Amino acid sequence: MTSQFALRVAILGGGALVMFFIIFFRLWYLEVLSGDKYLEQAQNNRVREVKVQAPRGEIVDRNGEVLVGNRTSLALQVKADELPANNREENQVIERLADVTGMDADRIEKEIKEQTKLLPASPVTLKRDVPYELVLYLQERQQDFPGVSVERVYVRNYPGGDLASHIFGYVREVTPQQLKEPQYKRLDPGDTVGQTGVELAYDSQLRGQSGATRVQVDALGRPKGEPLSDEPPMPGNNLRLTIDSELQQTGEAAIGQFGLPGAFVAMDVDSGEVLGMGSTPTFDPSIYSKPRIPQQVVDQLYDEDSGAAQTNRAIQGLYPTGSTYKLITATAALEDGLITPGEIVDDPGSYTVGGVTFKNAGDAVNGAINLHTALQVSSDVYFYKLGHEANTKEQPMPIQEWAGRLGLGSPTGIDLPSELGGLIPTPEWRNELYKDGNTDRPWSAGDNINLAVGQGDLQATPLQMAVAYATIANAGTVPRPHLAQRVEDANGRVVQEVTPAPRRQLDISPQTSDSILDGLHAAAMEPGGTSYPVFGGFPVEVAGKTGTAERPPNGDQSWYVAVAPADDPEIVVAATIEQGGFGADSAAPAVRQILEDYFDVNPGQVDDVGDEAAVIE
Repeated sequence: MTSQFALRVAILGGGALVMFFIIFFRLWYLEVLSGDKYLEQAQNNRVREVKVQAPRGEIVDRNGEVLVGNRTSLALQVKADELPANNREENQVIERLADVTGMDADRIEKEIKEQTKLLPASPVTLKRDVPYELVLYLQERQQDFPGVSVERVYVRNYPGGDLASHIFGYVREVTPQQLKEPQYKRLDPGDTVGQTGVELAYDSQLRGQSGATRVQVDALGRPKGEPLSDEPPMPGNNLRLTIDSELQQTGEAAIGQFGLPGAFVAMDVDSGEVLGMGSTPTFDPSIYSKPRIPQQVVDQLYDEDSGAAQTNRAIQGLYPTGSTYKLITATAALEDGLITPGEIVDDPGSYTVGGVTFKNAGDAVNGAINLHTALQVSSDVYFYKLGHEANTKEQPMPIQEWAGRLGLGSPTGIDLPSELGGLIPTPEWRNELYKDGNTDRPWSAGDNINLAVGQGDLQATPLQMAVAYATIANAGTVPRPHLAQRVEDANGRVVQEVTPAPRRQLDISPQTSDSILDGLHAAAMEPGGTSYPVFGGFPVEVAGKTGTAERPPNGDQSWYVAVAPADDPEIVVAATIEQGGFGADSAAPAVRQILEDYFDVNPGQVDDVGDEAAVIE
């Protein structure tokens, strides 16, 4: 043997020896060091854990009436990983399934692909509420339908239909993006969570905890024998709301009767408990209980041309408020010493500044008036003057400052997601827009004048206006609106009381609040008042203000905000109707219907005040 050949043999032998030791140590690692791990995995292949869905907690009104509950539904499901691996055999299963369900085969295949792409680990739900005949048929012919099963699932049930749908929101399967968030880290694909409304705000309380059943399976994955263990699910807690379902129904009917977009809020002036809140057009939350919603249906719910039914206008509708804003202007003027309640101001019907003339609505001439009369007849000229004279070097922007203190320009803090804060226009804001080329002019005296009567660039929600009026009515406490009253377990035991503290306490003099409420009472209950034709003769004393907001190119928007009883306010109601005309035409009658329900007023109790016309504002 030559030395060169011997070297080759030695190298090959050494390489073989190294390979042998690598294989040996790998086997030793698998058998000895990791044996327990792989034994457990092998045993797990013989044991399947079947998740048992937990029912979500119920949502009830303040009197315990169920508003959102659960019902069981038979859901036709397909486990994509259990379908035949052979494409031809898989297509045969889909064709057979299409024949017995009446569904289109292409649609079934599309649903399997799309839902598996979104939630790879979850079974694909093709249909809910399938008949028992289909269940029995599939069970008897399971060998012809591998991967196909019918499971009992909990589905949200809405006894009131679309009642309070914007408050409740809806639930859907948790998304892949949500699973990455900390609050959903213990969930699995396919679990159901709240997506909007109180379903989202109180999801952790309503959700419950799923159970699990462990069963032994054969090599084909078929269960055999009795379950190895059974952990029952824990139902979610129930949520008791502050709303009264009867008042809620009355409010929604009141604003819906005009066939126009709008919203209302009814709230306790002291505690901030929301007694009713609605938005129109509304939507049916049960459509979200379907396994899949056509994209055109979803698009229509957000389409502005179709009314954007998914928008909760009570907390997301940003509007100029018209003369309902005069309460804020009056508060700023009185508290900052710009005027006294009895001071006389001449209202000749118009006010000219810089060559521009601002007129009263309807060209009304009110003559010598004080604050009481200005609020009663809704004199624009009175408030034009206040707006023009308010913004001085000594007292810059008092109206804007008081609007912010009373709750405008920022979210109210209600326990609902996606609340909008609106806008209190200021010189800095508009001048910055002008500097950036986003508007055609800087701030002017006309902007001060417009803001004083709730016009111009102002953006506020009905809930914000309800908070502002409640603050004046309760002498300075800015309430934090809330919809939840308490959380209860399945046995009715209180888990958590929901009593949020007020946002802040304002130093408002009793003379200011009394003077403003006195003027608003005259506007509603005395002849000549802007809403006297609506509330004259009403058995409960009301203090309220109409508003007619210009929103070009749309028609005038109708507003009304009221507190009652006027001498000791309990409730504040704000309503607005888009393109509803004058405040007394649509919003005020809607508020009256809500107050009739709240105070249990029968039509026979109301005096007839005739057809006396209100002063147009």
